[in-house]
Amino acid sequence: MSQEIKVILFDLGRVLVDFDHLRAAERIAGFCGKTPRQVYDLFFESPATLAFEAGKISPQDFYLEVKRMLGMELSYSSFEPIWNDIFFLSAKNRAVFGAANSLRSRYKLAMLSNINILHYEYLNKNFPVFGIFDEVFLSFKMGTIKPDKKIYETVVQQLAVAPHEIFYVDDRPELVQSAKTLGFKGSVFTDFKSFLRDLAECGITVSLPENNGLL
Repeated sequence: MSQEIKVILFDLGRVLVDFDHLRAAERIAGFCGKTPRQVYDLFFESPATLAFEAGKISPQDFYLEVKRMLGMELSYSSFEPIWNDIFFLSAKNRAVFGAANSLRSRYKLAMLSNINILHYEYLNKNFPVFGIFDEVFLSFKMGTIKPDKKIYETVVQQLAVAPHEIFYVDDRPELVQSAKTLGFKGSVFTDFKSFLRDLAECGITVSLPENNGLL
């Protein structure tokens, strides 16, 4: 079965890099008279945020929409670093990165992420995760977001493989399920040990280095 898999496709958030939107919400709350939870609920899964991840609106237009929704008294130049300062590396992120690095010689590695341009540029500058991938697919460049089947179909076309030749790992079950309906092999990421087990079930073994981290 291991010969079936040609590409291992990784999600980014909560797989290779962790994040906490409440970090930003707590700081923004001080500029709009709302609680951090109200800030989070109002715009982190809002249509504006989803449009931003799909590359449909510019960073400046996104900021103006957030400012309108929250009644926020914060300049764009002050908003941008707060918006970006949500990322961190956990032990499981480092473990996944080490596993991915060890698989590079035997499989093509690709990434598929729902992400906006500001977060991508910040991560690309501050977190060394993109360099090991042969292909990187980003929602804001592709004009749509997971779980839209079009995004998975584009990945299949650009990788020039059959769907069943892709092993896809993502922390969100509904995104894995959407890919599976097209024939992808899939794994819902919860912890590193389970990830290794799911790989093994597809005949993919991982040789882990002693120093299994990013930095």
